[in-house]
Amino acid sequence: MSGNGNMGSTEANPTPGRFSHCTLLANVDAYNPDTLDLYQDPEANRYWFACFKDMVLKFERQAMASQSKDASAAARAQSFREHCAEMLVQLQEGTRETPSLGIRNLLEVIESALRKFGFDDPWKEQKTIENKASIGMLKPRLQQLDSIASRREKWTEIVRGVLAGNMFDWGAQAVTKILETNNGFGLQQALDRIQKRPWLIDDLDGWLDRMEHDPPHRCATIFTDNAGIDFVLGIVPLVRELLKRNTKVLLCATINPAINDITYSELTKAIADCCEECDILRDAYSKEHRLLLFGNDQIGPCLDFRVLSKDLSDAIEQNDVDLLIIVGMARALHTNLYAKFACETFKLAVVKNEWLAKRLGGETFSVVCKYER
Repeated sequence: MSGNGNMGSTEANPTPGRFSHCTLLANVDAYNPDTLDLYQDPEANRYWFACFKDMVLKFERQAMASQSKDASAAARAQSFREHCAEMLVQLQEGTRETPSLGIRNLLEVIESALRKFGFDDPWKEQKTIENKASIGMLKPRLQQLDSIASRREKWTEIVRGVLAGNMFDWGAQAVTKILETNNGFGLQQALDRIQKRPWLIDDLDGWLDRMEHDPPHRCATIFTDNAGIDFVLGIVPLVRELLKRNTKVLLCATINPAINDITYSELTKAIADCCEECDILRDAYSKEHRLLLFGNDQIGPCLDFRVLSKDLSDAIEQNDVDLLIIVGMARALHTNLYAKFACETFKLAVVKNEWLAKRLGGETFSVVCKYER
């Protein structure tokens, strides 16, 4: 149930027929995925290009480490860095002739360059370790949630779990410092670290009212973010609670590796493993087919609803999706923060970048919980 190939970026163009716009967009012609246009915002331009120059160095180190036994890795990693540096200069100077420029485009440059120089998935080993460890913690987390009698309190804890899970992002410098220096940093520590309510954008009460008083949704589409704790202990309990309400779930992951985001192939294995821990998940996935998995074939961690993989776009239309859940900074903040959709939309992310947090009026680790209906 997944497409394949390359999504258009500054270096690749989509193949006609493999992609289509999402029918949930309120107005496809007016839709602009990017929250910032770096060509129209000098302050953002200065900050983000400097940020990406530093990020390229981090990715170079990770690329080398991921292929430490390959004698050619160091030279290829250096070529990756030099290529990215050249591309970033061209984009900053406007010589690539793109009319607008979002953070999405800069992330596409880095991910495309990793593939170009033979680094398909530098975080693969890290993701495998984190997925395995997290699955061992899933059953206690589900039991903890099931012990909460109040529906409102349970949904509050599920949403907090999604947000806390979203802390585990190796692409965010503020988080990388924590993860590299604290091996014991887990879901509970993340729950303690994220902003206390009221949040920077706080529509949680509207979501809780909806889940407490209104009929269940027909079908939810969820766009996942990071592997490990984010997916297993954040997203999976959310999926399970929707399934318990008899809501069908289309669970979507990127096909192409992007930082430590869970990929479609990793998603299928992780869900199979999670099904071993939970009968509700297993029955919905294996017997009832109310939990369906899809890959989305875009480059980089952001999300452009104009070019979804066609089978995913078709499934959204055929299943009459009435709830869209978008998780993470790349998909819900760098892109789609202000996007309007024709169905209920729930955008959840932790702002793990100080500059962006201040631009939005908050501080690092502020919470965005944006519910629109």
